Amino acid sequence: MVNNFQDLDFFLGQELVADPYPYFDSLREQCPVTRENHHNVMMVTGYDEALEVYNDVDRFSSCIAVTGPFPGFPVPLDEDSDVDAVIAEHRDSLPMSDQLPTLDPPTHTDHRALLMRLITPKRLKENEEAMWSIADRMLDHYLVTGGDCMREFAGPFTLYVIADLLGVPKDDQDEFLHTLQRDPHREGASVGSTEGEGMSHNPIEFLYSKFSAYIEDRRRNPRNDVLTSLATATFPDGSQPEVLDVVRVAANVFSAGQETTVRLLSSALKLIAERPDIQEYLRADKSRIQNFIEESLRMESPVKGDFRLAKTTSTVGETEVPVGTVLMVVNGAANRDPRRFDDPTTFDPARSNARQHIAFGRGAHTCPGAPLARAEARIAIERLLDRTTDLRIDETVHGPANDRRYHYLPTFILRGLTSLHLEFDTEEAR
Repeated sequence: MVNNFQDLDFFLGQELVADPYPYFDSLREQCPVTRENHHNVMMVTGYDEALEVYNDVDRFSSCIAVTGPFPGFPVPLDEDSDVDAVIAEHRDSLPMSDQLPTLDPPTHTDHRALLMRLITPKRLKENEEAMWSIADRMLDHYLVTGGDCMREFAGPFTLYVIADLLGVPKDDQDEFLHTLQRDPHREGASVGSTEGEGMSHNPIEFLYSKFSAYIEDRRRNPRNDVLTSLATATFPDGSQPEVLDVVRVAANVFSAGQETTVRLLSSALKLIAERPDIQEYLRADKSRIQNFIEESLRMESPVKGDFRLAKTTSTVGETEVPVGTVLMVVNGAANRDPRRFDDPTTFDPARSNARQHIAFGRGAHTCPGAPLARAEARIAIERLLDRTTDLRIDETVHGPANDRRYHYLPTFILRGLTSLHLEFDTEEAR
């Protein structure tokens, strides 16, 4: 156990990848808003302080939301600057500047409204009906072949679900899977970067190309399908977005939603397989799965945190935050703040306030796909439990209970396993 974390580099080092939580606790014990020593990032590890930042778009810009200190903001900011004008001037030079998470109001407001016109309650309900058959189709394969649960079940399941939500034609869905299914040994290598290494390592290029063709076709030849609804959706003022605006929204839903839900499932399924008591608790009453998912999100937030740029000098909690400061709102730390969650390091599937977690963010940038992710996780877990009588960790891959070997994404943004190998018993095999 490391007692002094000051020498460890959370952003570039590997020492904290497997277990960052003692580091987060150490920072919070110093102060819920404190600078780390290597990249001058103000780490927000307290729950109330995290909400304060998330809920204030006037003081904090999201222009660096997914990249943080790399490269950071390109010019210094000071109180004499017209900060909004300076951000607007340099925004296009920042990585992923056209993606929804990095936009600020009013552009973010318009583009998020466009997204919410696409992810309607009616569409989500229709999508959920399809999830059950998609889950069974993936399990028909996985329960015969076994292997890496993330690659053989969770990954394909979430990808096909989002493809269905966005109306990707059935004939194209296998192409999406083969192009976007990542090599688990390379997972996380380019997270937070837009420098593509060719199509196979830059899914955004593939998604832009495919959805641009879909939207242009449906605007020329409308049909009674989801892609036509996507193509004809309008901004709140009734104006029609440029094709690229619609494509950006679709690509963001596809890439961000699929990636984070797979990581949620990796943590949840690992826990079910590691804890026979919790597995039996869920098998006894499947309605408990939903709160179990909320507690999984609290304990292992798939997104470790988001970044903000301070637009003015102010205070967060009781700490002064100078203009131009890069802040990391650390979801994974705030969700274990003992001021909000009693005994926060204990996993309690019946925790009464588990849903107060901020794994999906808060405020203007609350994850719009949260209802989808919750439904995907619930259905995937329920069907896997329905079709098995026991789930266990494959010790030939991950080692015995007293010496487990798991590999986590080597990135400061995402939290989750690169692979998970399970053993299982099924009624079907008898």
